[in-house]
Amino acid sequence: MDWFPIGKTFVVCMAQISTLILPYPLISGHLKHFFMTFGERVVLHRKQLKLSQDDLGKKVGTSAPIIGRYERDEIKPSIETAKKIADELGVTVDYLIAGSSNMVLDKKLLKRIEDIEALPAEEKDKVYYFIDMAITYNKTKKAFAK
Repeated sequence: MDWFPIGKTFVVCMAQISTLILPYPLISGHLKHFFMTFGERVVLHRKQLKLSQDDLGKKVGTSAPIIGRYERDEIKPSIETAKKIADELGVTVDYLIAGSSNMVLDKKLLKRIEDIEALPAEEKDKVYYFIDMAITYNKTKKAFAK
């Protein structure tokens, strides 16, 4: 196996499997969410919210031992329970289950995006214009700060 540094964020391990060489990233930062299991994502967000397994269990209508089994990936919750867990943790079900690469962890942001999409085309264009202006301003500010 060979290890190759790529930037400051992660290292890639190249391992030969038969005649196929596959990269295995050891990742820190936002990309780590993509490679985590359902249980690991639950643990991560439960701890960020400073909830115990018992607290989360009570909020979703189950027990701490069952939450522990979900977190250890011993069992999978029903879709209804997964939805309740996602709602309590403030993430989407898609993120919890699949580690969606298009992560929208902030449910308030997701709601705002849905509200923008419901606007008439002319109003939507205005909102996008101001968002683009703010993003460009901040990118320019960051570029010149270096």
